[in-house]
Amino acid sequence: MTDLVPFFEAAIRTAAPLLIASMGESVSERAGVINIGLEGSIIAGAYAAFVFGALSPVPGYGAALGAGLAVGAIFALFAIARGHDQIIVGTALTMLALGATGALFRARDGGMVFVTTEPVLRIPLLADLPLIGTALFAQPATTYFAYLLAPAVWWWLHRRHAGLSLRAVGDSHEAARAAGIRVGFTQAGAVLFGSAMGGLAGGALVLAQAGSFAEGMSAGRGFLAIAIVALGRWRVGGVAAASVVFGSAMALQYVVQALDWSVRYEFVLMIPYVATLAALGAFGRGQAPAMLGRSRSH
Repeated sequence: MTDLVPFFEAAIRTAAPLLIASMGESVSERAGVINIGLEGSIIAGAYAAFVFGALSPVPGYGAALGAGLAVGAIFALFAIARGHDQIIVGTALTMLALGATGALFRARDGGMVFVTTEPVLRIPLLADLPLIGTALFAQPATTYFAYLLAPAVWWWLHRRHAGLSLRAVGDSHEAARAAGIRVGFTQAGAVLFGSAMGGLAGGALVLAQAGSFAEGMSAGRGFLAIAIVALGRWRVGGVAAASVVFGSAMALQYVVQALDWSVRYEFVLMIPYVATLAALGAFGRGQAPAMLGRSRSH
């Protein structure tokens, strides 16, 4: 059983950025907005964390949040304020962010440069539990933040007036307007929060995991987070569970490397995405917000 400990540790560590990004996307989609630009927020956050986190992870995470917010602000301007198609705007932003970060990285650094990563924070006694102790309670601070983010998002969506208003916007623009809710303002706020969480997730890839930046290192995590929200039925608990499942699927690559199995690396990398398609096909659409993906003009 002790052979499973490294896998559990890798699964939780890998799931943390997915959980953070998925929680942000959950808020956005409950307001009726599909933020396809989330992938762009993640890669922008990763590069910003790499540039500004050279001395300490703290300014790196601040820069990652700022980069995610910047991408979200552009998305909100075109998709919400100006009413353009959310899919087209998000796809364009993602391609722009991937290209821009790759070009800047080559121009500024070019080679493999490492930055200081977060220290592991052990929780006394709990970290000594057999099998799951180090996996759950000996992790970087961003992992603990992910633990707290999920219940915080649930509480805000279901117990606060602002969260209930946001859900009303996702269910019906007309009814929300009749109740005095500012639809565009609410959707823009949801997108900015989701994009900021995407930036933070990208920062975690650099500052809590890799310790460096690579072109395209987001590796589709933004799209995977969108699929996780759908798989979790737009419910916080379901999204959190799906994040852990797909984080575990992504962690399988480390198990394959450690055990030196004769399996091609590319096939192992395919596992999370094949699992996503299989799960979505098996469980269907679920109870999506009625206004999901529609512009305010419709």
